[in-house]
Amino acid sequence: MAGTEPRVQYLAGFSCPLGGLAAGKPRVLCHEAEVFLSTGSEFVYVYDQEGGLLTAVYQFPDQVWHLQLLALRRALYVLCARRGIYCLSLEPPTRRSASQTNEDNEDGELPSPVITVDPDACVLPDTTLCAFTVHDDILVALVQGPAQWKMQLFERPGPGEDRWPGGLVGEVELSTCTPPAGVPGKLTAPCFLPVLCCVSPPGSGVPSGHPQGCGGFMLEEALFGLLFGADATLLESPVILCGLPDGQLCCVVLKGLVTSRSAPGDPKALVKILHHLEEAIVFIGALKTEPQAGEAVESMPPCEDVYSDCLVALGHHGRTLAVKASWNKSGNLVPELREYLLPGPVLCAACGGGSRMYHSTPSDLCVVDLALEGTPLNSQHPQCGAPGGLPPMLCPASLSICSVLTLSVLSGTPAGGTELLALSAKGCLMTCRLDLNSERPGPTRMTTENAGRKIKELLSGIGNVSERVSFLKKAVNQRNKALTSLNEAMNVSCALLSSREGPPPVSCTTTTAWSRLQLQDVLMATCLLENSSDFSLDQGWTLCIQVLTSSSALDLDSAGSAVTYTIPVDRLSPGSQREVTLPLGPSESGVLDLPVTVNCTLFYSLREVVGGALAPSDPLEDPFLEEQPLDLLPEQEGICLPLSRHTVDMLQCLRFPSLVPPHGHVACPLAPAADLVDTFLETCRAPSSDLAGPAALRAKYLPPSIASIRVSAELLRAALEDSHSGVPLCSATLQWLLAENAALDIVRAQALSSVQGVAPDGTDIHLIIQEVAVTDLCLAGPIQAVEIQVESSSLADMCRIHHAIVGRMQGLQTRAPTSGCIPPTHVPQTMVMEQAARGSSPPDLRVQYLRQIHANHEALLREVQTLRDRLCTEDEAVSCATAQRLLQVYKQLRSPSLVLL
Repeated sequence: MAGTEPRVQYLAGFSCPLGGLAAGKPRVLCHEAEVFLSTGSEFVYVYDQEGGLLTAVYQFPDQVWHLQLLALRRALYVLCARRGIYCLSLEPPTRRSASQTNEDNEDGELPSPVITVDPDACVLPDTTLCAFTVHDDILVALVQGPAQWKMQLFERPGPGEDRWPGGLVGEVELSTCTPPAGVPGKLTAPCFLPVLCCVSPPGSGVPSGHPQGCGGFMLEEALFGLLFGADATLLESPVILCGLPDGQLCCVVLKGLVTSRSAPGDPKALVKILHHLEEAIVFIGALKTEPQAGEAVESMPPCEDVYSDCLVALGHHGRTLAVKASWNKSGNLVPELREYLLPGPVLCAACGGGSRMYHSTPSDLCVVDLALEGTPLNSQHPQCGAPGGLPPMLCPASLSICSVLTLSVLSGTPAGGTELLALSAKGCLMTCRLDLNSERPGPTRMTTENAGRKIKELLSGIGNVSERVSFLKKAVNQRNKALTSLNEAMNVSCALLSSREGPPPVSCTTTTAWSRLQLQDVLMATCLLENSSDFSLDQGWTLCIQVLTSSSALDLDSAGSAVTYTIPVDRLSPGSQREVTLPLGPSESGVLDLPVTVNCTLFYSLREVVGGALAPSDPLEDPFLEEQPLDLLPEQEGICLPLSRHTVDMLQCLRFPSLVPPHGHVACPLAPAADLVDTFLETCRAPSSDLAGPAALRAKYLPPSIASIRVSAELLRAALEDSHSGVPLCSATLQWLLAENAALDIVRAQALSSVQGVAPDGTDIHLIIQEVAVTDLCLAGPIQAVEIQVESSSLADMCRIHHAIVGRMQGLQTRAPTSGCIPPTHVPQTMVMEQAARGSSPPDLRVQYLRQIHANHEALLREVQTLRDRLCTEDEAVSCATAQRLLQVYKQLRSPSLVLL
């Protein structure tokens, strides 16, 4: 296209936020020498081109979304977000020159006067209004409901009139709408505003010459009838065109909607869907592609009637629809629809008086010409194909102006030229004068220099398109991978949460063993993650292992510690396993606080998988996406799926150096390996030089601490007879208690009923299991019971192993079954089920004796509380006797006379 070099003149600058103005909301209108401008904020500026200064600044209570000027009535209608429609009078008495008070405002950020708009100027208050247009005495509004768009007609109020419109003239529901992302129940501004405009037929009584900002245009009679039907043509009724954010282009006959109140019928018959662009419609306009008598329409005075013969609609991503009346092969007039693809995303667009349309992208301002040479539409001998048709393709010409957010074509320009009024993303108001000669240039001889430059431009354009395609492919692949990962995560989560019966699809088992690391015995935990499902655990999955240690038994005020290990799960395919080994203790102080709880959890990071796919890598390519990713990203960091909970107690950590492994078995580390230096020093030291430590002194001079638990022999025999048939009851009980200890095979092979072990700190612990007869409980005779007795010189170790045995009896542990034995969690349940199956009733007990034992225990518990309170207030000399008494009471409590029946 020849002569497209623009001449740009900057008029004024307006404040804008960091990063520039947002697209979609700014508006600029021009009438004679006055420019009405909105940057998308709460201000509306009035700029005088002749004087080169601001004449007024109107401040509204919220963002301004749309402007429409009725020049003949000197009224400006403003759509304020979440407020409604305001009407301002532009009569000279209400306006003051900014030069009157400009001397008092030296900073110039907002030149005075700033006029705060009175709330009474709101002529149509409605928080759901998204678009409007004014035609004669009718105000057309588009509101967004919870599920549908609704078009409403009101009698147009003027400035200074009653605040409320004269009344609702008519309304109709359009297509369904998708509510914008945000907080449910809270009104959120839509990302794309709908587009409304009024289309009038020739001879409809509309004043000739549509001023800027009127929001309407006139179509030729042929195209008007083909698009909107015979009813609209016969009624000479204007038609409201509506472009929705979902891509629908629909129309409503204005007079049909007005009369529907008096003669109601099917409301859906009033709405006609013309086309679907499948992307948000951002502009609707009309062009004159066939100038009469060879004259350029660009040069026609604005007061002349201009009947457009082509309707255009632009989508956000550049998809363009052009509709024109054309001759078919049979010689009949039919509507010709063509879709084009222009560079996008489209920030704004405008139509001049001729066949040229201007549209802006973040990188350029382009102009396209929809004129096609051929015979006029009213030719008496139409030909097929080209006459009256649309061009097969559009070739945008660059104007080398970037980031224009709103456009307006000025009238009254010299012949053969066009003047645009534009607002950039940086808040610059400018005029662009273009010399667009309507005559097509003749063939010119291209020089070598021009050819080389043209080739470079084409290659650069190809490179840019290739880079854009590569970026889009990368984004699509990234989102496809995220969707695949989310689908697998959903399947794994549903399988785990629904597998309460049977083996879980993803499991994590924990085992413990002693190991020698850096001349120190360390208790190691091995967590085996096994994927038995049909899905892979790939990106986003992490195995979290939390180790919780209990507080020290010797320090009641100390708190337990927690350490969490995170291990990324990298491509754990179905049937695969992943093994993780980590230390449990002892700590730096050399103490292993038992019990230790190991929690295994699968964590799926939503932000890692979804965040990268939703966040735009290049927001400048599509400024409308800048506000979307933050709303679409998930609020939670991820989801946690618990796998297992394993408790390591003293029974699992005992070592038995005195036991000899059976023949043919590989020796396992039952005792801590001695350091060579320590062994050498021990052999060289004289017998009289033995150092008496606290543990050795307790073992030598103090009696061992003893605790015991009695269980009915009948219940134990019923619970253990399936897995320990033919084994003495005492031996079977010991094997059950040491089911998760490394020495189980040795204890089973030797059929032991008592064993001497070593605690992690080296203290001896003696487990004795024997059958006893309890004679004081039953009136019928003695009750056969199994007594589990624990002896240790360390009170703390005795408490830990006693706690572990009680936990076995109460079924507090939750570990996986071990082959060859009944797991501890199954014993109480097995006892109850066997007892119920046999239908046996409890023996005839001595109730009075049981009450006496219970009363004695209550008295001992009260004495314990009293002694502990006394220890906090007494001095060191007196507290020694109190502590001894407290130990005696504890000993009585740990050796009860009751039996678990």
